[in-house]
Amino acid sequence: MIDVYTWPTPNGHKVHILLHEAEIEHKIIPINIQQGDQFKPDFLRISPNNKMPAIVDQDGPGGEPISVFESAAILIYLANKTGRFLPKDERKHYDVLQWLMFQMGSVGPMLGQAHHFHAYAPERVEREKLQYGIDRYVNEGNRIYGVIDRRLADEEWIAAGEYTIADMAIMPWLRDPKKQGIDIAQYPNLERWRDRIWQRPQVVAALETLKDHRRVDNTHSDKAWEIMYGKTQSSQGLAAE
Repeated sequence: MIDVYTWPTPNGHKVHILLHEAEIEHKIIPINIQQGDQFKPDFLRISPNNKMPAIVDQDGPGGEPISVFESAAILIYLANKTGRFLPKDERKHYDVLQWLMFQMGSVGPMLGQAHHFHAYAPERVEREKLQYGIDRYVNEGNRIYGVIDRRLADEEWIAAGEYTIADMAIMPWLRDPKKQGIDIAQYPNLERWRDRIWQRPQVVAALETLKDHRRVDNTHSDKAWEIMYGKTQSSQGLAAE
């Protein structure tokens, strides 16, 4: 049994997708990042950087429990455990890993900032004062969309010529391009690939995880804003996701 400490965010969903695609028995444990669950001592023992998702595999190596934090590490761990969605062939293996690292280093951080400055921050700050940040991250977001679109011009999947954890990691970040300031019609190869994954029954099921906790608009309570983006982060001595 895999205990999954998570929330319905792109990083949460990429792990949810693999859990469903590989038919892994698991239990969902909500970590409400708007209420500060990520700072609780019990969670920090599992995820010391206070980020979700994190997992505890009750049947880890040697039959002993193991905890894993950081979403890419979780994907690699579960793919290796099940022998699925991460090829054993050495060239294909590293092809998948490099695109997975691209998601961790570029897709997630940059599109997350684009989403924040374009959609969330205007709720609190005059848009004119935010324009540099908006332009900076929307421009970088378009660059990243372009990288993926070019990759998929002659490829069915992101890496290794097959559906892998690289596809699962990238796709959830591309579900709402308008909030990132992106016109997805400019990236037809990416849109085709994204929508094909989005139609997979296991992906549809995975994206329903904690659906009742989704935020329906861009607003945050004062408490949630402070916890997620305010001084609470530095007072904890940690960086929240």
